[in-house]
Amino acid sequence: MGYVTAVPHPRSQAAAPVRSGRRSLAVALPSGALGAAVALLATRQRWSQGTATVAGGDFPLTVKGSDVTGVPAALAIVGLAALVAVFAVRRTGRQLVSALLALSGAGIVAAALVGASDSSALDEKAAQASGDTSAVVAAFTHTAWPYVAAVGGVLILLAGLLALRYGPLWPVMSGRYERNGKPRARRAAPAVDPDRPEDIWKALDRGEDPTGTDPDPA
Repeated sequence: MGYVTAVPHPRSQAAAPVRSGRRSLAVALPSGALGAAVALLATRQRWSQGTATVAGGDFPLTVKGSDVTGVPAALAIVGLAALVAVFAVRRTGRQLVSALLALSGAGIVAAALVGASDSSALDEKAAQASGDTSAVVAAFTHTAWPYVAAVGGVLILLAGLLALRYGPLWPVMSGRYERNGKPRARRAAPAVDPDRPEDIWKALDRGEDPTGTDPDPA
């Protein structure tokens, strides 16, 4: 007894890439935007704290993420700009911008994880508070905000990887040009019937000569 192999319908095969593009776009857009917002918000929060020994005793010190490192905030802005630029370019340009988007997310993750254990910003504050340039902070601790910034970087990285994989299936922001890059041809004006007064008036409104003759240069 023979078996019949089911052949996928050509229409369903053509629709599969379209569905993949829509799904990836639905994930990449909110991921990239949310990741940039999270990273920017995290850099404005307190990342680490400690104490400095001064003449009157221990003096508590705290620093924000922007005091520790400015890399996550800068890369978040770059990633957000790249996320928008993905839809304004095609082909090789889209791949390059997508790679920039992914690298921005990876850079945020690396900078945030390094900044979680960086006490140099607190040491500078300790030196200022004590008046001793060699003073260092004591009882150094960090909060969860560096890791929140890293999560934002992961979301941007995810958006970049999706753009690299499915970017060619995504739409383009501007519809001014066709897919071959040439401007769309202007629609020809309708022919004027001299026996129809309404056609003559419409031609005059468009600034055209309803008689179809060029005016005398003189």
